[in-house]
Amino acid sequence: MLLLSLLLIPLLGATILGGWQGLGKSCARHLAVIWALLPLVLAVFIGAHQVEPTHGVLAAWESRWLPDAGMSLRFAVDGTSWLFLVLTSFVTLFALAASVRLEIGGRAYCALILVLESMLFGVFTARHFIPWFLCWEMTLIPSYLLIRLWGGPGAPRAALRFFIMTLGGSVFMLLGFLALQLAAGTMDFSKLSALAANHELLPKMAATFVGTGYSGQALLGAVAVCVFLGLAVKLPVFPFHAWLPAAYAEAPTPVTMLLTGLLSKMGVYGLLRLLLPIFPEVLPALAPSLMALAVITVLLGAVAALAQRDLKRILAYSSVNHLGYCAMAVVAAAALQTDRGAHAAAISGTILQAFNHGIIASTIFFCIGLMEQRSGGARTLADFGGLRAQVPVLCSLMGLAVFASLGLPGLSGFVGEFLIFTGVFALVPWAAALAVIGLLLTAVFFLRMVRLVFHGPLNPACAQWLDLSNGERWILAPAIALIIIPGLWPEALLHCLNADTVRLLDLLRILP
Repeated sequence: MLLLSLLLIPLLGATILGGWQGLGKSCARHLAVIWALLPLVLAVFIGAHQVEPTHGVLAAWESRWLPDAGMSLRFAVDGTSWLFLVLTSFVTLFALAASVRLEIGGRAYCALILVLESMLFGVFTARHFIPWFLCWEMTLIPSYLLIRLWGGPGAPRAALRFFIMTLGGSVFMLLGFLALQLAAGTMDFSKLSALAANHELLPKMAATFVGTGYSGQALLGAVAVCVFLGLAVKLPVFPFHAWLPAAYAEAPTPVTMLLTGLLSKMGVYGLLRLLLPIFPEVLPALAPSLMALAVITVLLGAVAALAQRDLKRILAYSSVNHLGYCAMAVVAAAALQTDRGAHAAAISGTILQAFNHGIIASTIFFCIGLMEQRSGGARTLADFGGLRAQVPVLCSLMGLAVFASLGLPGLSGFVGEFLIFTGVFALVPWAAALAVIGLLLTAVFFLRMVRLVFHGPLNPACAQWLDLSNGERWILAPAIALIIIPGLWPEALLHCLNADTVRLLDLLRILP
Protein backbone atom coordinates (compact mmCIF):
# COMPACT_ATOMS: atom_id res chain seq x y z
CA MET A 1 0.00 0.00 0.00
CA LEU A 2 3.02 2.29 0.16
CA LEU A 3 2.96 2.95 -3.56
CA LEU A 4 -0.80 3.44 -3.70
CA SER A 5 -0.51 5.95 -0.86
CA LEU A 6 2.19 7.81 -2.78
CA LEU A 7 -0.01 7.99 -5.86
CA LEU A 8 -3.07 9.21 -3.97
CA ILE A 9 -1.65 11.63 -1.38
CA PRO A 10 -1.16 14.51 -3.88
CA LEU A 11 -4.68 13.96 -5.25
CA LEU A 12 -6.10 14.09 -1.73
CA GLY A 13 -4.22 17.34 -1.10
CA ALA A 14 -5.55 18.79 -4.36
CA THR A 15 -9.10 17.82 -3.34
CA ILE A 16 -8.72 19.49 0.05
CA LEU A 17 -7.34 22.68 -1.47
CA GLY A 18 -9.96 22.73 -4.22
CA GLY A 19 -12.88 22.20 -1.83
CA TRP A 20 -11.76 24.51 0.98
CA GLN A 21 -13.85 27.57 0.26
CA GLY A 22 -12.58 30.81 1.73
CA LEU A 23 -8.97 29.65 2.07
CA GLY A 24 -6.74 32.64 1.32
CA LYS A 25 -4.03 32.54 -1.31
CA SER A 26 -1.16 32.74 1.15
CA CYS A 27 -2.66 30.04 3.40
CA ALA A 28 -3.26 27.81 0.37
CA ARG A 29 0.36 28.13 -0.72
CA HIS A 30 1.71 27.34 2.74
CA LEU A 31 -0.68 24.41 3.17
CA ALA A 32 0.43 23.03 -0.22
CA VAL A 33 4.09 23.21 0.82
CA ILE A 34 3.36 21.31 4.04
CA TRP A 35 1.32 18.72 2.15
CA ALA A 36 4.05 18.28 -0.50
CA LEU A 37 6.42 17.16 2.25
CA LEU A 38 4.41 13.95 2.66
CA PRO A 39 5.18 12.45 -0.79
CA LEU A 40 8.85 13.33 -0.41
CA VAL A 41 9.06 11.55 2.96
CA LEU A 42 7.15 8.55 1.60
CA ALA A 43 9.33 8.36 -1.53
CA VAL A 44 12.49 8.36 0.59
CA PHE A 45 10.97 5.70 2.84
CA ILE A 46 10.15 3.48 -0.16
CA GLY A 47 13.82 3.59 -1.11
CA ALA A 48 14.66 1.88 2.17
CA HIS A 49 11.74 -0.57 2.07
CA GLN A 50 12.55 -3.50 -0.21
CA VAL A 51 9.56 -5.74 -0.87
CA GLU A 52 11.19 -7.95 -3.50
CA PRO A 53 14.90 -7.16 -3.45
CA THR A 54 15.78 -10.12 -5.66
CA HIS A 55 13.74 -8.63 -8.50
CA GLY A 56 14.73 -5.07 -7.77
CA VAL A 57 11.18 -4.09 -6.76
CA LEU A 58 11.00 -1.63 -3.88
CA ALA A 59 7.22 -1.27 -3.85
CA ALA A 60 4.35 -2.53 -5.99
CA TRP A 61 0.57 -2.33 -6.34
CA GLU A 62 -1.72 -4.07 -8.81
CA SER A 63 -5.45 -4.25 -9.42
CA ARG A 64 -7.47 -6.05 -12.08
CA TRP A 65 -9.11 -3.62 -14.46
CA LEU A 66 -10.10 -5.20 -17.78
CA PRO A 67 -9.04 -8.83 -17.36
CA ASP A 68 -10.73 -9.98 -20.58
CA ALA A 69 -8.48 -7.60 -22.51
CA GLY A 70 -5.42 -8.49 -20.44
CA MET A 71 -5.30 -5.00 -18.92
CA SER A 72 -4.48 -4.28 -15.29
CA LEU A 73 -3.54 -1.32 -13.18
CA ARG A 74 0.02 -2.37 -12.37
CA PHE A 75 2.52 -0.05 -10.71
CA ALA A 76 5.99 -0.87 -9.39
CA VAL A 77 9.10 0.94 -8.23
CA ASP A 78 12.65 -0.17 -9.00
CA GLY A 79 15.86 1.81 -8.49
CA THR A 80 15.41 3.87 -11.65
CA SER A 81 11.77 4.68 -10.90
CA TRP A 82 12.69 5.55 -7.34
CA LEU A 83 15.17 8.22 -8.43
CA PHE A 84 12.51 9.81 -10.65
CA LEU A 85 10.01 9.66 -7.77
CA VAL A 86 12.44 11.45 -5.48
CA LEU A 87 13.12 14.02 -8.20
CA THR A 88 9.37 14.56 -8.72
CA SER A 89 8.57 14.98 -5.05
CA PHE A 90 11.56 17.26 -4.44
CA VAL A 91 11.05 19.56 -7.45
CA THR A 92 7.32 19.81 -6.70
CA LEU A 93 8.09 20.87 -3.13
CA PHE A 94 10.75 23.26 -4.45
CA ALA A 95 8.30 24.83 -6.91
CA LEU A 96 5.60 25.25 -4.26
CA ALA A 97 8.10 26.85 -1.88
CA ALA A 98 9.15 29.16 -4.72
CA SER A 99 5.47 30.02 -5.25
CA VAL A 100 5.25 31.08 -1.60
CA ARG A 101 8.30 33.30 -1.92
CA LEU A 102 7.29 34.80 -5.28
CA GLU A 103 3.63 35.12 -4.16
CA ILE A 104 2.19 33.28 -7.15
CA GLY A 105 -1.12 31.42 -7.22
CA GLY A 106 -3.79 30.34 -4.77
CA ARG A 107 -6.02 27.32 -4.17
CA ALA A 108 -6.54 26.31 -7.80
CA TYR A 109 -2.91 26.87 -8.70
CA CYS A 110 -1.57 24.71 -5.85
CA ALA A 111 -4.21 22.03 -6.47
CA LEU A 112 -3.16 21.76 -10.13
CA ILE A 113 0.48 21.35 -9.12
CA LEU A 114 -0.45 18.52 -6.77
CA VAL A 115 -2.53 16.83 -9.48
CA LEU A 116 0.45 17.12 -11.82
CA GLU A 117 2.68 15.52 -9.17
CA SER A 118 0.32 12.56 -8.80
CA MET A 119 0.18 11.99 -12.56
CA LEU A 120 3.98 12.14 -12.75
CA PHE A 121 4.19 9.50 -10.03
CA GLY A 122 1.96 7.36 -12.23
CA VAL A 123 4.15 7.85 -15.29
CA PHE A 124 7.27 6.83 -13.39
CA THR A 125 5.74 3.71 -11.84
CA ALA A 126 3.12 2.27 -14.24
CA ARG A 127 4.14 -1.04 -15.82
CA HIS A 128 1.24 -1.37 -18.25
CA PHE A 129 0.72 0.97 -21.16
CA ILE A 130 -2.91 1.89 -20.42
CA PRO A 131 -2.40 3.36 -16.90
CA TRP A 132 0.94 4.75 -18.06
CA PHE A 133 -0.68 6.48 -21.03
CA LEU A 134 -3.57 7.81 -18.94
CA CYS A 135 -1.13 9.40 -16.49
CA TRP A 136 1.02 10.65 -19.38
CA GLU A 137 -1.97 12.40 -20.97
CA MET A 138 -3.33 13.71 -17.68
CA THR A 139 -0.14 15.70 -17.11
CA LEU A 140 -1.23 17.81 -20.07
CA ILE A 141 -4.28 19.31 -18.38
CA PRO A 142 -2.68 20.84 -15.25
CA SER A 143 0.40 21.88 -17.24
CA TYR A 144 -1.70 23.65 -19.85
CA LEU A 145 -3.82 25.44 -17.24
CA LEU A 146 -0.80 26.47 -15.15
CA ILE A 147 0.86 28.06 -18.19
CA ARG A 148 -2.34 29.53 -19.63
CA LEU A 149 -3.86 31.04 -16.49
CA TRP A 150 -0.78 32.23 -14.58
CA GLY A 151 1.68 32.90 -17.40
CA GLY A 152 2.79 36.07 -19.17
CA PRO A 153 1.25 37.95 -22.10
CA GLY A 154 2.19 35.25 -24.59
CA ALA A 155 0.99 32.39 -22.36
CA PRO A 156 -2.23 31.51 -24.26
CA ARG A 157 -0.36 30.86 -27.50
CA ALA A 158 2.53 29.09 -25.76
CA ALA A 159 0.18 26.85 -23.78
CA LEU A 160 -1.84 25.96 -26.88
CA ARG A 161 1.29 25.05 -28.84
CA PHE A 162 2.52 22.91 -25.96
CA PHE A 163 -0.84 21.14 -25.72
CA ILE A 164 -1.27 20.47 -29.44
CA MET A 165 2.27 19.24 -30.05
CA THR A 166 2.28 16.95 -27.04
CA LEU A 167 -1.17 15.58 -27.84
CA GLY A 168 -0.16 15.00 -31.45
CA GLY A 169 2.88 13.00 -30.41
CA SER A 170 0.77 10.96 -28.01
CA VAL A 171 -1.59 9.93 -30.83
CA PHE A 172 1.30 8.31 -32.69
CA MET A 173 2.42 6.52 -29.54
CA LEU A 174 -1.09 5.21 -28.88
CA LEU A 175 -1.34 3.86 -32.44
CA GLY A 176 1.97 2.09 -32.00
CA PHE A 177 0.93 0.33 -28.82
CA LEU A 178 -2.44 -0.64 -30.26
CA ALA A 179 -0.51 -2.44 -32.98
CA LEU A 180 1.55 -4.21 -30.31
CA GLN A 181 -1.64 -5.22 -28.50
CA LEU A 182 -3.04 -6.77 -31.68
CA ALA A 183 0.21 -8.60 -32.41
CA ALA A 184 1.36 -9.67 -28.95
CA GLY A 185 -1.93 -9.66 -27.04
CA THR A 186 -0.48 -7.47 -24.27
CA MET A 187 0.61 -3.95 -23.48
CA ASP A 188 2.46 -4.96 -20.35
CA PHE A 189 5.97 -3.51 -20.49
CA SER A 190 7.64 -6.54 -18.87
CA LYS A 191 5.92 -9.03 -21.17
CA LEU A 192 6.70 -7.00 -24.28
CA SER A 193 10.34 -6.68 -23.20
CA ALA A 194 10.56 -10.45 -22.65
CA LEU A 195 9.07 -11.13 -26.10
CA ALA A 196 11.56 -8.76 -27.68
CA ALA A 197 14.47 -10.31 -25.78
CA ASN A 198 13.43 -13.77 -27.03
CA HIS A 199 13.01 -12.50 -30.61
CA GLU A 200 9.29 -13.34 -30.61
CA LEU A 201 7.92 -9.87 -31.31
CA LEU A 202 9.01 -9.66 -34.95
CA PRO A 203 7.30 -12.89 -36.08
CA LYS A 204 4.14 -11.93 -34.17
CA MET A 205 4.02 -8.57 -35.97
CA ALA A 206 4.60 -10.24 -39.33
CA ALA A 207 1.89 -12.86 -38.73
CA THR A 208 -0.70 -10.37 -37.46
CA PHE A 209 -0.25 -7.85 -40.26
CA VAL A 210 0.60 -10.28 -43.04
CA GLY A 211 -2.02 -8.65 -45.26
CA THR A 212 0.04 -5.46 -45.46
CA GLY A 213 2.81 -7.20 -47.39
CA TYR A 214 5.49 -5.71 -45.14
CA SER A 215 8.06 -7.67 -43.17
CA GLY A 216 8.00 -7.89 -39.39
CA GLN A 217 11.15 -5.75 -39.32
CA ALA A 218 9.47 -2.94 -41.25
CA LEU A 219 6.27 -3.13 -39.21
CA LEU A 220 8.00 -3.15 -35.83
CA GLY A 221 10.29 -0.36 -37.03
CA ALA A 222 7.22 1.75 -37.87
CA VAL A 223 5.82 1.10 -34.39
CA ALA A 224 9.16 2.11 -32.84
CA VAL A 225 9.10 5.36 -34.83
CA CYS A 226 5.56 6.08 -33.58
CA VAL A 227 6.63 5.55 -29.98
CA PHE A 228 9.73 7.69 -30.48
CA LEU A 229 7.62 10.55 -31.89
CA GLY A 230 5.49 10.58 -28.77
CA LEU A 231 8.53 10.67 -26.51
CA ALA A 232 10.50 13.12 -28.65
CA VAL A 233 7.95 15.91 -28.18
CA LYS A 234 8.19 15.74 -24.41
CA LEU A 235 11.98 15.27 -24.29
CA PRO A 236 12.23 17.35 -26.61
CA VAL A 237 14.25 16.37 -29.68
CA PHE A 238 14.73 18.52 -32.79
CA PRO A 239 12.45 19.43 -34.58
CA PHE A 240 9.83 18.70 -31.89
CA HIS A 241 11.23 21.28 -29.48
CA ALA A 242 9.26 24.21 -30.92
CA TRP A 243 6.87 24.40 -27.95
CA LEU A 244 9.57 24.57 -25.29
CA PRO A 245 11.17 28.06 -25.46
CA ALA A 246 7.87 29.95 -25.43
CA ALA A 247 6.37 27.73 -22.72
CA TYR A 248 9.41 28.12 -20.46
CA ALA A 249 9.56 31.88 -21.03
CA GLU A 250 5.85 32.60 -20.55
CA ALA A 251 5.11 30.27 -17.64
CA PRO A 252 5.48 31.66 -14.11
CA THR A 253 8.85 30.71 -12.65
CA PRO A 254 7.61 27.85 -10.37
CA VAL A 255 5.78 26.30 -13.33
CA THR A 256 8.90 26.63 -15.46
CA MET A 257 10.73 24.75 -12.71
CA LEU A 258 8.21 21.94 -13.08
CA LEU A 259 8.44 21.93 -16.86
CA THR A 260 12.22 21.72 -16.99
CA GLY A 261 12.70 19.64 -13.85
CA LEU A 262 9.99 17.04 -14.40
CA LEU A 263 7.97 17.07 -17.62
CA SER A 264 10.99 16.83 -19.89
CA LYS A 265 12.20 13.88 -17.78
CA MET A 266 9.10 11.96 -18.81
CA GLY A 267 10.63 11.67 -22.27
CA VAL A 268 13.95 10.41 -20.89
CA TYR A 269 12.16 7.84 -18.73
CA GLY A 270 10.08 6.71 -21.71
CA LEU A 271 13.20 6.12 -23.78
CA LEU A 272 14.59 3.87 -21.05
CA ARG A 273 11.38 2.08 -20.09
CA LEU A 274 9.64 1.75 -23.47
CA LEU A 275 11.84 2.34 -26.49
CA LEU A 276 15.06 0.61 -25.49
CA PRO A 277 13.78 -2.67 -23.98
CA ILE A 278 10.81 -3.23 -26.32
CA PHE A 279 12.43 -2.46 -29.69
CA PRO A 280 16.04 -3.72 -29.50
CA GLU A 281 15.57 -5.71 -32.73
CA VAL A 282 14.81 -2.68 -34.90
CA LEU A 283 16.62 0.16 -33.12
CA PRO A 284 20.04 -0.61 -34.67
CA ALA A 285 18.57 0.08 -38.12
CA LEU A 286 16.99 3.33 -36.88
CA ALA A 287 20.01 4.36 -34.81
CA PRO A 288 21.85 6.43 -37.48
CA SER A 289 18.82 8.65 -38.11
CA LEU A 290 17.95 8.95 -34.43
CA MET A 291 21.57 9.70 -33.55
CA ALA A 292 21.66 12.47 -36.16
CA LEU A 293 18.57 14.04 -34.55
CA ALA A 294 20.13 13.76 -31.09
CA VAL A 295 23.39 15.41 -32.16
CA ILE A 296 21.48 18.17 -33.96
CA THR A 297 19.47 18.70 -30.77
CA VAL A 298 22.69 19.08 -28.75
CA LEU A 299 24.25 21.54 -31.18
CA LEU A 300 21.09 23.46 -32.02
CA GLY A 301 20.22 23.95 -28.36
CA ALA A 302 23.65 25.39 -27.62
CA VAL A 303 23.71 27.67 -30.69
CA ALA A 304 20.17 28.92 -30.00
CA ALA A 305 21.02 29.63 -26.35
CA LEU A 306 24.03 31.64 -27.50
CA ALA A 307 21.73 33.84 -29.59
CA GLN A 308 19.27 34.65 -26.77
CA ARG A 309 19.13 37.73 -24.56
CA ASP A 310 16.25 36.69 -22.30
CA LEU A 311 17.55 34.70 -19.31
CA LYS A 312 14.63 32.28 -19.32
CA ARG A 313 15.06 31.56 -23.03
CA ILE A 314 18.79 31.00 -22.53
CA LEU A 315 17.98 28.36 -19.92
CA ALA A 316 15.20 26.91 -22.10
CA TYR A 317 17.55 26.23 -25.00
CA SER A 318 20.18 25.05 -22.55
CA SER A 319 17.68 22.39 -21.44
CA VAL A 320 17.24 21.31 -25.06
CA ASN A 321 21.01 20.99 -25.29
CA HIS A 322 21.41 18.99 -22.07
CA LEU A 323 18.53 16.62 -22.76
CA GLY A 324 19.96 16.02 -26.21
CA TYR A 325 22.83 14.25 -24.45
CA CYS A 326 20.30 11.85 -22.89
CA ALA A 327 18.77 11.05 -26.28
CA MET A 328 22.25 10.56 -27.74
CA ALA A 329 23.23 8.11 -24.98
CA VAL A 330 20.05 6.04 -25.28
CA VAL A 331 20.43 5.75 -29.06
CA ALA A 332 24.09 4.78 -28.61
CA ALA A 333 23.03 2.08 -26.15
CA ALA A 334 20.83 0.62 -28.89
CA ALA A 335 23.79 0.19 -31.24
CA LEU A 336 24.94 -3.29 -32.23
CA GLN A 337 28.02 -3.41 -29.99
CA THR A 338 29.33 -5.85 -27.41
CA ASP A 339 31.03 -3.42 -25.04
CA ARG A 340 28.92 -3.99 -21.92
CA GLY A 341 30.83 -1.39 -19.93
CA ALA A 342 30.16 1.30 -22.53
CA HIS A 343 26.46 0.44 -22.63
CA ALA A 344 26.27 0.53 -18.84
CA ALA A 345 28.00 3.93 -18.75
CA ALA A 346 25.63 5.36 -21.37
CA ILE A 347 22.49 4.13 -19.57
CA SER A 348 23.63 5.13 -16.07
CA GLY A 349 24.81 8.49 -17.38
CA THR A 350 21.41 9.13 -18.96
CA ILE A 351 19.57 8.57 -15.68
CA LEU A 352 22.03 10.66 -13.68
CA GLN A 353 21.93 13.44 -16.28
CA ALA A 354 18.13 13.53 -16.08
CA PHE A 355 18.10 13.57 -12.28
CA ASN A 356 20.87 16.13 -11.87
CA HIS A 357 19.60 18.39 -14.65
CA GLY A 358 16.19 18.48 -12.97
CA ILE A 359 17.74 19.82 -9.76
CA ILE A 360 20.22 22.18 -11.43
CA ALA A 361 17.82 23.74 -13.94
CA SER A 362 15.12 24.23 -11.28
CA THR A 363 17.64 26.00 -9.06
CA ILE A 364 18.77 28.37 -11.82
CA PHE A 365 15.20 29.19 -12.80
CA PHE A 366 14.33 29.97 -9.18
CA CYS A 367 17.29 32.34 -8.97
CA ILE A 368 16.15 34.01 -12.20
CA GLY A 369 12.68 34.32 -10.66
CA LEU A 370 14.17 36.12 -7.65
CA MET A 371 16.05 38.48 -9.95
CA GLU A 372 12.89 39.08 -11.98
CA GLN A 373 10.93 39.87 -8.82
CA ARG A 374 13.55 42.31 -7.55
CA SER A 375 13.79 44.04 -10.94
CA GLY A 376 10.05 44.43 -11.41
CA GLY A 377 9.83 41.95 -14.29
CA ALA A 378 13.11 42.57 -16.15
CA ARG A 379 15.12 39.49 -17.14
CA THR A 380 17.29 40.23 -20.17
CA LEU A 381 21.07 40.33 -20.10
CA ALA A 382 21.00 44.11 -20.61
CA ASP A 383 18.85 44.63 -17.50
CA PHE A 384 21.58 43.57 -15.07
CA GLY A 385 25.27 44.02 -14.39
CA GLY A 386 27.61 44.12 -11.41
CA LEU A 387 25.27 42.09 -9.20
CA ARG A 388 28.14 40.26 -7.52
CA ALA A 389 28.94 43.32 -5.43
CA GLN A 390 25.29 44.05 -4.57
CA VAL A 391 23.89 40.56 -3.90
CA PRO A 392 26.92 38.27 -3.41
CA VAL A 393 25.06 35.31 -1.87
CA LEU A 394 22.48 35.16 -4.69
CA CYS A 395 25.25 35.36 -7.28
CA SER A 396 27.33 32.74 -5.51
CA LEU A 397 24.55 30.16 -5.29
CA MET A 398 23.28 30.83 -8.80
CA GLY A 399 26.85 30.70 -10.08
CA LEU A 400 27.35 27.33 -8.38
CA ALA A 401 24.29 25.96 -10.19
CA VAL A 402 25.46 27.47 -13.49
CA PHE A 403 28.89 25.84 -13.18
CA ALA A 404 27.20 22.54 -12.34
CA SER A 405 25.15 22.89 -15.51
CA LEU A 406 28.22 23.39 -17.66
CA GLY A 407 29.79 20.26 -16.15
CA LEU A 408 32.39 21.49 -13.68
CA PRO A 409 34.09 18.49 -11.98
CA GLY A 410 33.09 18.12 -8.36
CA LEU A 411 29.48 19.15 -9.03
CA SER A 412 26.58 16.90 -9.99
CA GLY A 413 26.34 17.95 -13.64
CA PHE A 414 29.78 16.54 -14.40
CA VAL A 415 29.01 12.94 -13.43
CA GLY A 416 26.18 12.28 -15.86
CA GLU A 417 27.91 14.00 -18.79
CA PHE A 418 31.15 12.15 -18.12
CA LEU A 419 29.40 8.77 -18.14
CA ILE A 420 27.43 9.66 -21.25
CA PHE A 421 30.52 10.65 -23.20
CA THR A 422 32.43 7.63 -21.89
CA GLY A 423 29.75 5.34 -23.29
CA VAL A 424 29.03 7.22 -26.52
CA PHE A 425 32.72 7.63 -27.43
CA ALA A 426 33.12 3.84 -27.24
CA LEU A 427 29.91 3.05 -29.14
CA VAL A 428 29.42 5.89 -31.67
CA PRO A 429 32.65 7.94 -31.77
CA TRP A 430 31.56 10.39 -34.48
CA ALA A 431 28.48 11.45 -32.48
CA ALA A 432 30.50 12.04 -29.32
CA ALA A 433 33.10 14.05 -31.25
CA LEU A 434 30.44 16.36 -32.70
CA ALA A 435 28.63 16.67 -29.37
CA VAL A 436 31.80 17.95 -27.72
CA ILE A 437 31.21 21.15 -29.70
CA GLY A 438 27.97 21.48 -27.74
CA LEU A 439 29.92 21.27 -24.47
CA LEU A 440 32.18 24.10 -25.60
CA LEU A 441 29.24 26.27 -26.69
CA THR A 442 27.52 25.59 -23.35
CA ALA A 443 30.54 27.00 -21.54
CA VAL A 444 30.52 30.04 -23.86
CA PHE A 445 26.90 31.07 -23.34
CA PHE A 446 26.90 30.37 -19.59
CA LEU A 447 30.14 32.26 -18.99
CA ARG A 448 28.86 35.14 -21.10
CA MET A 449 25.72 35.22 -18.95
CA VAL A 450 27.80 35.21 -15.75
CA ARG A 451 30.04 38.01 -17.07
CA LEU A 452 27.18 40.28 -18.16
CA VAL A 453 24.92 39.69 -15.14
CA PHE A 454 27.35 39.32 -12.23
CA HIS A 455 30.34 41.43 -13.23
CA GLY A 456 31.09 44.88 -14.62
CA PRO A 457 29.68 48.17 -13.33
CA LEU A 458 26.55 47.93 -11.22
CA ASN A 459 23.38 48.76 -13.12
CA PRO A 460 21.78 51.73 -11.29
CA ALA A 461 18.40 49.99 -11.45
CA CYS A 462 19.83 47.25 -9.20
CA ALA A 463 21.45 49.54 -6.64
CA GLN A 464 18.69 49.04 -4.06
CA TRP A 465 18.51 45.27 -4.27
CA LEU A 466 18.69 43.22 -1.08
CA ASP A 467 20.60 39.97 -0.94
CA LEU A 468 18.91 36.65 -0.22
CA SER A 469 16.70 36.62 2.85
CA ASN A 470 16.93 33.80 5.37
CA GLY A 471 13.78 32.25 3.89
CA GLU A 472 15.22 32.31 0.37
CA ARG A 473 18.44 30.73 1.61
CA TRP A 474 16.51 27.92 3.29
CA ILE A 475 14.58 27.28 0.07
CA LEU A 476 17.81 27.05 -1.94
CA ALA A 477 19.84 25.08 0.61
CA PRO A 478 18.47 21.57 -0.16
CA ALA A 479 18.88 22.11 -3.91
CA ILE A 480 22.45 23.29 -3.47
CA ALA A 481 23.16 20.24 -1.31
CA LEU A 482 21.80 17.98 -4.07
CA ILE A 483 24.11 19.72 -6.54
CA ILE A 484 27.23 19.28 -4.41
CA ILE A 485 26.81 15.87 -2.76
CA PRO A 486 26.27 13.74 -5.93
CA GLY A 487 29.22 15.51 -7.52
CA LEU A 488 31.51 14.47 -4.67
CA TRP A 489 29.85 11.11 -3.99
CA PRO A 490 28.19 9.87 -7.22
CA GLU A 491 28.07 6.31 -5.90
CA ALA A 492 25.17 7.40 -3.70
CA LEU A 493 23.02 7.56 -6.84
CA LEU A 494 24.80 4.97 -8.96
CA HIS A 495 24.23 2.34 -6.27
CA CYS A 496 20.47 2.67 -6.90
CA LEU A 497 20.90 2.07 -10.64
CA ASN A 498 23.39 -0.77 -10.89
CA ALA A 499 20.93 -3.67 -10.62
CA ASP A 500 18.46 -2.06 -13.05
CA THR A 501 21.23 -1.38 -15.55
CA VAL A 502 22.36 -5.01 -15.42
CA ARG A 503 18.80 -6.25 -16.01
CA LEU A 504 18.36 -3.91 -18.97
CA LEU A 505 21.66 -5.04 -20.52
CA ASP A 506 20.57 -8.64 -20.10
CA LEU A 507 17.31 -7.86 -21.96
CA LEU A 508 19.31 -6.22 -24.73
CA ARG A 509 21.56 -9.29 -24.90
CA ILE A 510 24.67 -7.15 -24.29
CA LEU A 511 27.21 -9.75 -23.15
CA PRO A 512 30.26 -9.06 -20.94
